[in-house]
Amino acid sequence: MIRPGTDLKIYLCPEPVDMRKQIDGLALLVQEAMALNPFDQALFVFGNRQRDKVKLLFWERKGFVVWYKRLERDGLNGPPT
Repeated sequence: MIRPGTDLKIYLCPEPVDMRKQIDGLALLVQEAMALNPFDQALFVFGNRQRDKVKLLFWERKGFVVWYKRLERDGLNGPPT
């Protein structure tokens, strides 16, 4: 598994995101909605309206990496299990 360094900045997109968006759409959101550079050494976090899906965007050396997680049960609203 790829693990970013500990000095990595993490940015959370405040608005819900359509989870059908892929790398190009997420990178565009970083640039336009968040006014940040998607090529920076940072992790960009996106969630959907129901708060049960999360996508992370990260630039690594020569390409983007996207992590996607579908949360079961209570999503981001409930206690950890």
